[in-house]
Parts: sequence; structure tokens; C-alpha cells
Amino acid sequence: MERARPLPCGDRTIRNAASSESSATPSDPRHPHRTRTLVGALAVGGALLLSACDSVSGIPGDDPAPAKALTTPPAATAAAAAPTTAQTSILPPPPADAPEVGAVPGVPEAATALRRWAADLESDTITELQEKCWTMAPGNVADMYEDKQTILATIAQPGTATAKTITWKGRAATVTVERGAIATGYACPRVFPAGAEIGPNDADARHMVRRYLARFVGEPLDPADKEGDYPLVCKATPAEWDPNGTGSPTQPPLANNPGKLTGATDFAGQQIFSDRLGSGYLTVEVPVTNSSGVTKIRTFTLAEGDEGYCIGDVSP
Repeated sequence: MERARPLPCGDRTIRNAASSESSATPSDPRHPHRTRTLVGALAVGGALLLSACDSVSGIPGDDPAPAKALTTPPAATAAAAAPTTAQTSILPPPPADAPEVGAVPGVPEAATALRRWAADLESDTITELQEKCWTMAPGNVADMYEDKQTILATIAQPGTATAKTITWKGRAATVTVERGAIATGYACPRVFPAGAEIGPNDADARHMVRRYLARFVGEPLDPADKEGDYPLVCKATPAEWDPNGTGSPTQPPLANNPGKLTGATDFAGQQIFSDRLGSGYLTVEVPVTNSSGVTKIRTFTLAEGDEGYCIGDVSP
């Protein structure tokens, strides 16, 4: 079974609502960087992402699948990935010519963390940014980071802080970073058109499930991607789990059974599909193979919270 690989967002796996089949349109290697404006690109890109674009392909024939002996896919090596919290103290300062980032009252480290990323935004390809910002869905990186000049103009404005998020606003865009990303010293932001609703999309949910399964099969997207540092499972408390809207919330089942998929050896990354379950919840379906070679569809249920999605249940 082929392992999914991050590709430029031109290669999209889309679910056919009528037949439940998927199709992929290959990207044009002659144009790795698209030149649409931010507002138009994000509006169109957002619609495509909600249709199931993760910029991940696992179709046989694209490229050789990574060898099973690898613990990390080549596209997400430790050298390319954004630093973890433990590495923050040894990070060099941003380059002297890095783009300016507006100060955030009460959070002086925010500008420095975003400035390190902004230096890479100026010089790196989208593929390189996808590798460094591996916690984000590759398609979101490609769509959100297209209009560099608009992003740089936005982050030059003064920022504001809440308990969870740092935000920079400009005339054409809004740039947000979670406080946890600031703490790593290298902050990969999310970019939205000015006035748009701020929040995660379906591609984020699918990417979270992909990361969760990649850990189980021994091929995390990055060696640093561990539950203790980058939690994906919903917390047991407070008990707010109620995907069916019963009015009687409970603890998320997966919080009390984190090893439910122990023994999983592979998953079909090119066949990850998602559907809205109801207000604040979403399901993601993935074919998962166990150590006996049996493959079955697993349905993950995710809840949306202040810091994005978390995985609360897996069935069967």
C-alpha cells in the first residue's frame, strides 16, 4: 500500500460525492509557484480544501514510496522541520535582513518567532515551507502562503494577543499564530482574507488524522511529532464530548483508550475523506491495515475547539 506524500497543491485528491471515488489532477512542474492574489486565492483555495484538498498523493506511479525502514519520510527530515520547544533556546536570531514583524504588547517573543518564519517565506519554495510547517496541511501551506507581499505587509503591523492566539491584521489579510507555536521559536502562521472567518478547515482535520496514523505505523511526519509535545487526542476533562447532540456530554472515548489502534501497520493516505457531522464535529474515514494484513475503514470523530481540532473517538 502506497504511503501518502506531500505535494504542491496542484495535486488534489477529491471525493466524488456520487460515487465515493477519488481522482487526482497532477500539478504542473513548470509552475511550482502560483501567482493569484491572496484574496482570490484563499477564497478559491478554501472552497477546494473543503472539498477534500490536502495536497497529498499516494497514487501508485507518482514516485517510489518511502522504504519501511525509514522512521521519517524524506520530505520531513529533522533538518528541514520547524524546531521543537526543546530547541528554542539554541535557535539563532533571525537574519539581520529578515522582514520586519510588528511587536505584540506583552508577548515580545512573538515577533522574533514569526520573523524567523518570514525570512524563510522570502527565500524558500512552497515545498520547503511545507516541510518546515509539517503540523499544517500541505494544501493549506500552498494556498495560504501564496501572496508573500500581502503577508509581509500584514505582519509588519502591530499585533494583538489573546490567551490562545497572536494576530496581525492588515487591509487585505489577517495572520494568526497559536501561542504554542510562538513558544517553539519558529511560528508557522495561518493566513486568511481580511474579514474572513478565522478557524480550522476540513483539510486540517484530515491532516491531523494522517499525523496520528503516521505515528502509529512508525513513520511520523517529523521525529518531534509526539503526543506529549504536539497533542492530537482530546483531553478527558472537562467532559464535553457530545457529537450526537444528546445534551449529556461525556469524556472523549479515545482519551481513555489511547492505544486503540495498537497493531496498525499501514493506512491508505490517498483515501482519507471527511464529512461534517454537526455543529463543532467532523468525521474522517481512512482504510487502516493491521498486523494480520486485514484492512478496514476506520472512522475518526474530531471536535473543533479554540485551538483547532482534536481526535475524540475511533470506530470500529
